Amino acid sequence: MGLLLLEFLAAGVWFYRRSFFAIVIVVFLLAGAGLPGGWAIARWGVLAVGALVGLIIILKEHRYSFGIFHMLGFFAVLTALMSAAVSRYASLSSMKVVSLFLLFLYAATGARLAVTGRESRFFTGLLIGCEVFVALNAGYYFNGIEPLGNPNSLGATMGVVAAPILLWGTLLRQSSFSWWRRLLFFGLAVYLTYSSHARAAIVAGFLSCSLLCLCLKRYMLLAKGVVILAILVAGVAIFRPDAFSGTVSSINSDVIYKGKDPSEGIFNSRRSPWQEAMDSIRDHYWFGSGFGTSDSGHDQTEDLGKFTRNNGASREHGSSYLEIVAWVGVVGTIPFLLLLGMLLGQILTTLAWMYRTANASHPAVPLAIMLLSGLVHAAFEDWLFAPGYYLCVFFWSMAFIFVDQVKLLAQPDTHSVPSKRPAVISPQLRTVVPSR
Repeated sequence: MGLLLLEFLAAGVWFYRRSFFAIVIVVFLLAGAGLPGGWAIARWGVLAVGALVGLIIILKEHRYSFGIFHMLGFFAVLTALMSAAVSRYASLSSMKVVSLFLLFLYAATGARLAVTGRESRFFTGLLIGCEVFVALNAGYYFNGIEPLGNPNSLGATMGVVAAPILLWGTLLRQSSFSWWRRLLFFGLAVYLTYSSHARAAIVAGFLSCSLLCLCLKRYMLLAKGVVILAILVAGVAIFRPDAFSGTVSSINSDVIYKGKDPSEGIFNSRRSPWQEAMDSIRDHYWFGSGFGTSDSGHDQTEDLGKFTRNNGASREHGSSYLEIVAWVGVVGTIPFLLLLGMLLGQILTTLAWMYRTANASHPAVPLAIMLLSGLVHAAFEDWLFAPGYYLCVFFWSMAFIFVDQVKLLAQPDTHSVPSKRPAVISPQLRTVVPSR
């Protein structure tokens, strides 16, 4: 098994730009699924190799620059290291800081190399990857198997990543077969998000998909979606009133109140983790309890990253933003806040550009929508800074790619993915350029 993985890794390094990003995501997915074979350890080796090779290529080619966003990521790692130094569990916390450093280094090098100059191929592959991912999860789900381990992870991947990206894919000009296929998988992603009963994922997915339609001025598409949903609900209520009543009761109990007493409010299930985070912040106000660790020395990034289950039900977690304050303290939070603030500013810039141009073909469009969905979801689930979790790896890789793509918004449209117009291939750029 180890020899096979090494051979596979060597092939990935040889075809670094074309394949290594997919290898990183797949390995982290296999580790998160808890499959035997040492994937939990192998993921760090793969990430380290990807970061090192990416850094060597970038330094050798001299075609890539590092800006304020990359510097903020570096300072965030330094403050996390500072919190680890004063933690009671310095060795464990330092290991988590190293994992965060490897993630940011790979995202700033290898992930950017996978996209720059080959935007069309990358985003076409991303759409196909989302289709395959949704199909596999749907197949397992309908057979009573949870391949991602629990409903929270299913909802997070479907609502934050798959649904908005596949909806964006339906807005591009393509063959009728491709459009219907992507629409089908988008519908499956929405259904799986709802079936997970993960409130944060449902809210994030609904907000991101609605915002995509509104910013691109696809009001009719949004209206059609609402009308179709209303017709389906009305049809079930008329022809199967018992099933409709049971569904409403299930939504009210399992989704909105999570089995808790409705009189205590919809956030009752989250009060405990939020209170634990607040208590930790009060006890370690300035420098935190140590990045990725709790007061008891528990490795929180592994626990949070897997969205562990409690007594057979998906356990509610805290907020990523509260947790990072608890881990690194008020002083250490500053570069993390600046990093997130700059990312949010770039997202808002892209949304404004989308509204002005109504252009769906730029690579920044799906990234902005997906990242915004992730930021919303992270307010209710604490995975954003858990480097061992595949969604965290995917999110920050896309974030560093997104910063590069935002710079191209004001430039001629030479980095578009397949758009509504016929396209030709530019031999110089090797990207899709809309023909005039």
